[in-house]
Amino acid sequence: MTNNLTPDSACRTFFSNDIHFASFSNAILFDGKQVIHSKRLVRYENDTSFIINDTKTVEDEKRRRDIVVKTDVNGIYCLFGIEHQSSIDQEMVIRCGNYEMVEYLKQLKNKKLKRLVPQVMIVFYTGDKKWNAPVKLSDYLDVPKELKAYVNEWRFIFIDVKEIDTSKIKDAQTRYFIEAIQNMYKGNYDKLHRRIKMNRNNFICAAIITGSIDLIKDLPEGDEIDMCEGMERMAEGFRSEGKLEEKRSTLLSLLNVKLGKVSRETESTIRSCTIEKLNKLTLSIFDIQNENDILSIIH
Repeated sequence: MTNNLTPDSACRTFFSNDIHFASFSNAILFDGKQVIHSKRLVRYENDTSFIINDTKTVEDEKRRRDIVVKTDVNGIYCLFGIEHQSSIDQEMVIRCGNYEMVEYLKQLKNKKLKRLVPQVMIVFYTGDKKWNAPVKLSDYLDVPKELKAYVNEWRFIFIDVKEIDTSKIKDAQTRYFIEAIQNMYKGNYDKLHRRIKMNRNNFICAAIITGSIDLIKDLPEGDEIDMCEGMERMAEGFRSEGKLEEKRSTLLSLLNVKLGKVSRETESTIRSCTIEKLNKLTLSIFDIQNENDILSIIH
């Protein structure tokens, strides 16, 4: 399962399950109340094409939102989407606004629709750093107070996996998935004492999302694993990799030899890297010519 999965594809794989999608969305949007029903979800074709036109270029882009479903809320059809982000994107507000407006334009051309279908999209952020990008349109703007009443606002629903209250997630496997990610980020490999049965593939997806896949050694076969045992194996993988700090220090020493003294900001970034990113940086060290190369590899 792990050969070709990225954090984005691992997240899409998990939320392609209707129960996972419905349980997660109900927890985030409706405080756990079961408003969205998994048996009434229909996958929605969500390719969007749009043209960015200015005086210099005309760029035709095709984009696909990660997961979009159509379902009803009290008999009214709505579109619900989950857009996964593993890294911070300063353009996220504009991207999401573009997705929605293009979808509404597409609906307008559908003569069978008497009314447009409302859209709700959750941006699900699973990166290890704190999100520092805009979450609403006004974050980009300096608006004179005289115009604030006239400038349209637009925002997306932002959810950081590290801050989710899992008690509101009704489906056990969805709850275990989020808790596994949270514990992996906290480094609680030895501290998860609840012996709960988690879907094996979901555990692997959580490890891929957190960049911890290298820590999993010889997971037991079968559809389910003991989550406590899985985290213990990750702890063993962490120990077998050698001290993470030692690995970071070794890589920094190599970069200092190659580039001269790296900046304090770049050093801090490297020291916060996961093992997966450190391995990627190590494999690319001969291609690194400056600090921008470092940052482009690990972001």
